Amino acid sequence: MEILKVLDYSNVFIASYFNDDCQCAHPNREHTLIYLYSGKLEIEDQGKKTTLHKGNCAFMRRDHRMMLQKYTQEEEPYQSIVLKFSRNFLREFYQTIDKNTLPISAKRDKRSLTILPSNKPDIKSLFESITPYFESKDAPSEELLKLKMIEGLYLLLNTDRNLYASLFDFTEPWKIDILEYMNDNYMSDLSMNEMASDTGRSLATFKRDFKKISDLSPRKWLIKRRLEAAHELITTQRKRVSDVCFEVGFKNLSHFSKIYKETFGFSPINTL
Repeated sequence: MEILKVLDYSNVFIASYFNDDCQCAHPNREHTLIYLYSGKLEIEDQGKKTTLHKGNCAFMRRDHRMMLQKYTQEEEPYQSIVLKFSRNFLREFYQTIDKNTLPISAKRDKRSLTILPSNKPDIKSLFESITPYFESKDAPSEELLKLKMIEGLYLLLNTDRNLYASLFDFTEPWKIDILEYMNDNYMSDLSMNEMASDTGRSLATFKRDFKKISDLSPRKWLIKRRLEAAHELITTQRKRVSDVCFEVGFKNLSHFSKIYKETFGFSPINTL
C-alpha cells in the first residue's frame, strides 16, 4: 500500500510511502530542496546515480529530468519533505533583499544536483520542525508554511552563496546562456515561453538573442538537436528505436521515424 500526504502551500510536500518501493521519472520544473526523514532515495541524473539516506538533504536545480527510486529500509517507510520554490515565490522573496548585499560574483553551478552538508544545524532545525505533521491530522497554517519556505531559502543561501545565481536567475546579472540551457534541456517538453522565462528573458528578448546564435528557430533547433542525439544513441549504443524516440523528447514514433529519414536519408530502423 502506498500513502502520499501533501501539505499545500507554495509547493510544500510531505511524502510518505509504506511497504512498496516507488520509482518515477521526475521533470524538475522548479528549484527543489529535499530532506530524507527515513528510507532511501536513489536519484539518477544524466547517467549518474546518487543515493540519499536518512538525514540527508539535497538541492535539485530546476529544468532537469531525473529518475527517482524510493525505498523503504529496515522496516521504516520512505518519508521525505520537499520544498519547491516557484518563480513567483522567488521573485517575491527577491524584492525583500537589499540589492547592495547581492554577491554579484556568484556563479551558477552547472550541476543539477547538490548534496548539502548533513551536519548543518539549520537543516535539522528546519525539517525536524515539519516532521510532526507526518502523523498529524491538522495541516499547518499557510503562514507557518510560508515561513518554512523562507527559512529553506536562507538555508540554501547561507550554505553556498553561489546559489544566489541559480535561485534568482531571472535577474540580469545571472542571465542564463541560451545555448548552454538548450543543450542541457533539449529533451524536455518546454514551450517557447518556458524557455524564455527559464533563461531570464522576455519572449521577445529570447527570440532576439537566439537569432544571434542560430539561423534556425528555437523549435527547429530543438528538433535538429534531438535527431542528432537519437542518431548517436542508435549507432553507438544500439538502443531500440522506440526507446530512443521518447528518450530524446519526441512524443510520436511515426513522426520521429519520418523526420529522421528526411534528415539522414534512411529510417532509424535501418541505422541499426
